[in-house]
Amino acid sequence: MYLVMGITGKVGGATGRHLLKQGKQIRALVRNREKAAQWADQGVELVEGDWNEVTAIAAALKGVEGAFVMLPPVWAPSPDFKEAKEVVANYVEALTKAVPPRVVALSSMGANRTSGLGIVTALSLLEQGFRSLTSPVAFVRAGGFFENFLYGLQAAQGGTLPVFYNPTNRKSTMVATNDIGAEVANLLTGPAWPGHRIIELGSMVSSDEVAGQLGEVLKIDVKAFAIPRAGWAEAFEQFGIPKGQTGAAEQMFESLNAGWMDLGGNGTEHVAGATSALDVFAAAQEAAKK
Repeated sequence: MYLVMGITGKVGGATGRHLLKQGKQIRALVRNREKAAQWADQGVELVEGDWNEVTAIAAALKGVEGAFVMLPPVWAPSPDFKEAKEVVANYVEALTKAVPPRVVALSSMGANRTSGLGIVTALSLLEQGFRSLTSPVAFVRAGGFFENFLYGLQAAQGGTLPVFYNPTNRKSTMVATNDIGAEVANLLTGPAWPGHRIIELGSMVSSDEVAGQLGEVLKIDVKAFAIPRAGWAEAFEQFGIPKGQTGAAEQMFESLNAGWMDLGGNGTEHVAGATSALDVFAAAQEAAKK
């Protein structure tokens, strides 16, 4: 039995699919059983609760062979990242009580740093908090998600893909959520390890390359366009971040453009992605037809 947190989301869902393909039994902690009904239909054991409840997390961890944990995404965090600190504290308390044989935690490129990270600060806090756990822990430092470019299926109809990456020909680590799920499943079910591991997951890809692959799917010529720095706040607001709360997202891309998402951190392992941006765009376009 394996615990998968966030199973109704992209990464948790991908992890669940890969574990089921391996014939493994899965347990998921969910707030809404109805939203997770498709997983129950596939034999997944649902436990009600969420990451704000230590008792619920501990109950979901009981008897598992391994656990996949992640933080809920917060694009407009409090200045002190109290949301992340509270969830990390809950995880640490529950994992200290249950002590599963292994833990795989979703992190991010750049989480080895402790400042100037914007939103990724939450994952740096997670890594720091989990260092005290006695269970073997693997931190999966994923690159930027190709799925975060899916807005381009509509936005790039005119031939331009607006991005926060600048310059657009600079490569940074990117990955598809399907590949994250595959790696997490392999870590949960593969050979055991002692202590802590850090896996950098993804391949070096530029926004220009992503735009080119989007163009192949749309069957038009698409070019990446770097949104001017002065227009970032307004652009993030259009993506749904409340006005006046875009600072953490802006800081993340400032740091990313400065190179902190490059591969090759000390003491890390590297796993390249197998799924391209083109694959992600094509799958999303096909799914929209159904």
